[in-house]
Amino acid sequence: MAALLFFTLSLFSLTSAAAGIEVKQAALSADEDVWQLDAEFDINIGHRLEEIVSHGVPLYFVLEFTLSKPRWYWVDEHIVSKQETWRLSYNALTRQYRLSTGALHQNFVSLEEALGVLARLRHWRVAEHGALKPGESYNAALRLKLDLTQLPKPFQVTAIGNKDWHVTAEVKRWNFTPPPPESMEKVEKTEK
Repeated sequence: MAALLFFTLSLFSLTSAAAGIEVKQAALSADEDVWQLDAEFDINIGHRLEEIVSHGVPLYFVLEFTLSKPRWYWVDEHIVSKQETWRLSYNALTRQYRLSTGALHQNFVSLEEALGVLARLRHWRVAEHGALKPGESYNAALRLKLDLTQLPKPFQVTAIGNKDWHVTAEVKRWNFTPPPPESMEKVEKTEK
């Protein structure tokens, strides 16, 4: 009986500690002169990485987006490739988590709040309006991943053989066909 209880508890701890980043939703939309991407992620970095970041080691997340046009006679035509890096760190003096990209910074009281903001991508400009032709089909791919190569070198060595440091990041792929300009104007008029 005790062995069965131990097995059940160990199985529960393994499944609850599985770290991963999943794309829950992603959509391209047209703005005045650009195509924008909106996405939502389910982020679970696991207990070990939560502990590491709370001890002051920054984690880097990389958002990757590609858009290609399928061709039957050759490899797909590359249209757009965008990448953005987010840095998640903890300041022990102020007891706040900081999420930053480029020159933009935002502080949070808890790790959950910081990961919640990272999990919602809104109005990310991915392509000029003229880069996509209305009515043609495109293949889109999106992924948010933990970049272990930007960790300090001693942690990179530790991460090689330790599965607690690995966060699975699946690539979300979907087909996208831009609507004709007339239908986009109708949508804009009905929204006003």
